[in-house]
Amino acid sequence: MLTDPSPAGAPTCPPSHDQLLEALRDVVDPELGEDIVTLGMVRAVACRDGAARAEIALTVAGCPLRTQLRADVTRRLAAVPGVESVEVTTGVMGTDERARLMSTARRAAQGRAVAASFPNSARVFAVVSGKGGVGKSSVTANLGIALARRGYAVGLLDADIWGFSIPRLLGVSGPLRVAAGKILPAEIAVGDHQLRVVSMGFLADENEAIMWRGLVLARAVQHFLEDVAWGPLDYLLVDMPPGTGDVQMALARMLPRAEFLVVTTPSAAAASVAGRAADMARKGHVRVAGVIENMAPYTTEYGRRHAIFGDGGGALLAAAIGVPLLGSLPLDPGFTAAGDAGAFTQLDATSPIAVGFAAIAERLVTRAAPLDMSGCTARLIDHVEEALARPAS
Repeated sequence: MLTDPSPAGAPTCPPSHDQLLEALRDVVDPELGEDIVTLGMVRAVACRDGAARAEIALTVAGCPLRTQLRADVTRRLAAVPGVESVEVTTGVMGTDERARLMSTARRAAQGRAVAASFPNSARVFAVVSGKGGVGKSSVTANLGIALARRGYAVGLLDADIWGFSIPRLLGVSGPLRVAAGKILPAEIAVGDHQLRVVSMGFLADENEAIMWRGLVLARAVQHFLEDVAWGPLDYLLVDMPPGTGDVQMALARMLPRAEFLVVTTPSAAAASVAGRAADMARKGHVRVAGVIENMAPYTTEYGRRHAIFGDGGGALLAAAIGVPLLGSLPLDPGFTAAGDAGAFTQLDATSPIAVGFAAIAERLVTRAAPLDMSGCTARLIDHVEEALARPAS
């Protein structure tokens, strides 16, 4: 509880403690999107003889937002009538304080979520990458297939508005039907179960360029969440565009219960770029469920191991950001050919690549833990790059 630390009976300036707190509600943590009073970052604030003093608790001592927050606090307090000078000190939160802050921020984000047309019980995984060309869409499609084979009701939202590829990979085309004012997803048979799919590829020609910008892209994703009759899903997988742009930020805002799955190739350079997606997850206050390494080394029938795209980057990235490495998927020419033919659902469930996806699905269902969100978000990428720069032991 916030209290005025001024000694009893000491002369005070006109602003009350409540007035000072109210002024600080205009200081918003730019990463969490909430004011510092609501987040519990104001340890003390008081004014005596025209001198206002405030103590602000930061998540970590080296938080790069410290200077900005101090300046914002100083400016807001200086604008309060009766305040002649301002002194701001900073401290560091303890474990319990950080846990309360993150819990408050998540509750606030959930209050801003869109009214999605699928149950709140559905677990949402956004499949992200720092760059293109890592097989993110192929991973999304086959992870959906693996979950459906386990008997779950699975939706697959292709949110890569510019670079949609899910329809081709799954061998399905539009247009989508509409009933009772809702878009009906395409349904793809996976054994005795169904994979429900929505993509911009059902609404535009495969060779048509989609030249939309931020607000329109965000609105398209919102339509796919709100205006599609997804039905009683257990899981929704969202194939995100590469990078850390408008669609990613929109999803973090509209669907804060989503969790990120970060896809990377084994090279240290690719893993470092993928770390930016994890950094964006923290800044958007989104959990990271784990890392999936694609295009990993493979072993020939003669026992020779080939590391065409490097080795070990997925494990280094997972360790650097403190999440599980959910699986390492080896290169497989047959897998690429199946995607080109739109025949992923026809892959032999006993093939090594299908077994790899089944193992990842098993880990997601039973063991994947959320990322610890207690650190200062802006410093994550520094830790990732430092860890990836170290040679593997």
